[in-house]
Amino acid sequence: MATANFASVKNGGMDTFGKITEICLKYGGEESYLIQILLEIQNEFNWLPKEAMLRLQDELHVPLPRLYEIATFYKVFSLIPRGRNLIKVCTGTACHVRKAPVLINRVIQLLRIKPGETTDDLRFSLETVGCLGCCALGPVLLINSEYHSNPTTSQLEKLFSECL
Repeated sequence: MATANFASVKNGGMDTFGKITEICLKYGGEESYLIQILLEIQNEFNWLPKEAMLRLQDELHVPLPRLYEIATFYKVFSLIPRGRNLIKVCTGTACHVRKAPVLINRVIQLLRIKPGETTDDLRFSLETVGCLGCCALGPVLLINSEYHSNPTTSQLEKLFSECL
């Protein structure tokens, strides 16, 4: 599984700590906006690095255990580096009976990662989800925000090659 160096992440010339401060200021440094702030930090870095959590603790005066409690409670947050392209495969009942496990195996074979893992180059992360809400199309795979109904191996190869 891949790891990332927080200090090496740059955003439009702004250092990472400056970006976290900017996000906090956007919400007036109010703890009541903590979930939204965490979402924005994750959107910025594609995960919640330890260093970001430490900085957030200082900015909002929220104890670090509280930050981790929230970050581990909600499935949307990731405390491990995620790829630039997030692939979600639906494993809900409708997709499962329409061979979602076969689709998952296709993705595993092509990317050489299992659900919950990220490629070493931080290009892709693979997750399974309980339902993507488009049962009639199952099995369904979501790449970032684009849905694909039962793609073949060759279609997956093409889709993955198009991802930066």
